[in-house]
Amino acid sequence: MKKSLVLAMAMALGVTASAYAANPFSDVPAGHWAYDSVAKLAAAGVVDGYADGAFDGDKLMTRYEMAQIVAKAMAKGANVDKLAAEFADELDTLGVRVAKLEKGADNVKITGQLRADYRMQDGADTTKLRTRLWIQGQVNEDWTATAMVQNQQNIKADGGDEETQLKRIYVDGRVGGLDVHAGRWDECTSTANILDAYLDGVKVSYGKDVKVWAMAASGINDDNQWCTLTEKSNNRLYVAGVEAPVGAFDAYFNFFHADSAEYNVSAAPGGLAKAFGEKEIYNIGFGVDVAKDLRLGYEYMWGDKKYEKSVSKDGFVARLDYKGADAAAPGSYGIHAQWFDQPVNCFLSPTTDAAIFADGYEGWNVGVDYTLAKNIQLCVNYYDTEAIKLAEDDEVLYTELYFFF
Repeated sequence: MKKSLVLAMAMALGVTASAYAANPFSDVPAGHWAYDSVAKLAAAGVVDGYADGAFDGDKLMTRYEMAQIVAKAMAKGANVDKLAAEFADELDTLGVRVAKLEKGADNVKITGQLRADYRMQDGADTTKLRTRLWIQGQVNEDWTATAMVQNQQNIKADGGDEETQLKRIYVDGRVGGLDVHAGRWDECTSTANILDAYLDGVKVSYGKDVKVWAMAASGINDDNQWCTLTEKSNNRLYVAGVEAPVGAFDAYFNFFHADSAEYNVSAAPGGLAKAFGEKEIYNIGFGVDVAKDLRLGYEYMWGDKKYEKSVSKDGFVARLDYKGADAAAPGSYGIHAQWFDQPVNCFLSPTTDAAIFADGYEGWNVGVDYTLAKNIQLCVNYYDTEAIKLAEDDEVLYTELYFFF
């Protein structure tokens, strides 16, 4: 081992030799020129020496032995970029061992979100507080496991409505060339204007730029969703889709088949009874940048089976977005506007905070998102919707304040 190399490695670690115990190597006495540096590297776990207790500083090393030393130094936070570049091929060979060491140091990650929201609708207002914690663990190089615990409470209520639930628990990984997602999760397909619901199932996808995917799942009844999948024995949902860039467009196509969908309108304007039935929906859409910071999205949906015969089988959603708020960038903002016409034949459980009516809904929405400070974001939306045929309409003002941690 050359003198300059030993000194360079010791300096890179940036700790004085006095911080360590005595040099463990029998052939490096206290008066040796490399004593301090070797003692420092040994105490830091960067060099090990040989089985006979000797350092053998004059012995020529193989490139793989040197690569092992560089890898250990990198793991300790040393700035050894030039050495890493020199031994890049050998480090790549050792990559699995290094990766395992790094993952072991941070195998479980916990992140969270706190949301306070205010909703004004039809002369009545509600204020809720929702807290979510995500726990993600690294199973191995290819698989992760994730769980999400949620607590929600109505701040204005006297009590009794608070609940804490394990809302999501799923795994992600690869089997051959397939990406696999399985367990219980909140499925938001494409723009989620057709499906945004908690499901139990499995989803597989293949490809990168052009992605083909399929999903088989069963639904979970949720009183907060207008249209859910029932928990009956024939309750099954099958979805398949393809996503691909087509020139300047990001395009997608989806097909949904629900064996038994439940349209929960017991509390909706019009007060109709619950309805059950089979649903099949086709969905095609795209997104395109029409100008700087301005993006247009459009999707068309068609319900193949007349779930509700009194209304159309066709629907659409169009949306304009200007810029966009980034939670990590204070002062960033986004403005959006959308127009929609969605008969009940054209959705399962749409992601909207607008009033949804028994036969579907049409109307418009404008909103703004603004990052007040790092990881603190304000979202304000106004909706004006009316029933497709029923003589009903409603307006909703919905404000959300998010804290990410």
